[in-house]
Amino acid sequence: MTKQILIKPVVSEKAELLSEDHGHYTFVVAKTANKIEIRNAIQAHYGVTVNRVNTAIMPGKVKNRSTKSGVLKGRVAAYKKAIVTLAEGESIDLYNEA
Repeated sequence: MTKQILIKPVVSEKAELLSEDHGHYTFVVAKTANKIEIRNAIQAHYGVTVNRVNTAIMPGKVKNRSTKSGVLKGRVAAYKKAIVTLAEGESIDLYNEA
């Protein structure tokens, strides 16, 4: 049984600016994955050369939502994200544009 390391790419305004300007790509990864496993997973999945991997565990947040029946309180789960720097001249096509 192999664990899934890459969960999904982060698609946000800040992540897009990092990828366009600096060649940094952001992914949500498994909380138990280390930098070596993340590097190997990205190189195998996208066929690129990874220079550097930075990781951060993003804390969970409390969210409130107002409804007709009152205020609902909930929690968004914590997750780990990896910011990957690729070799010069390489890129990842996250949108499969042909």
